[in-house]
Amino acid sequence: MKKLLVKRWKWILLSLLVVSMLFMLYNLQQNRAQAENIGYAVSARGADYLLLSRLISGEAGGEPYIGQVGVGAVILNRVKSPKFPGTVAGVIYQPGAFESVRNGQLWVQYPSRANFNAARDSINGWDPTYGSLFFWNPYKKVHPWIWTRRIITQLGNHVFGK
Repeated sequence: MKKLLVKRWKWILLSLLVVSMLFMLYNLQQNRAQAENIGYAVSARGADYLLLSRLISGEAGGEPYIGQVGVGAVILNRVKSPKFPGTVAGVIYQPGAFESVRNGQLWVQYPSRANFNAARDSINGWDPTYGSLFFWNPYKKVHPWIWTRRIITQLGNHVFGK
């Protein structure tokens, strides 16, 4: 009886190992597909993830979660666009592009869990802005040029446009 139980446990452990390996392979495939869509590897780890989380914190920290994801999606949409730099850092540090970079807010506060989650969700492909390349707060003073952009949606206090 004891040998039978040991044999069953071995099969259970082996099955779990196989399932976990299949799950890892599936995740690897998904990450590769995301990297191809963006043009280079952006994962929910590392420098790009932290920088994107910091920008979300600085630009949309007080916004609803969907608005935070929208800000992350705009950054990644810009990375994909030939009109902008091809990396997360290149887009974020593009001169004059983001108020939180210009005023140092990017470095003032460490991102919250919600900011990290919003960055991860945008990296994983959630784009509630429908491909927008710009966002702005219409209740703050902004350059008149931004109003020439076609508005796609509003999430919280930010307007998103192309």
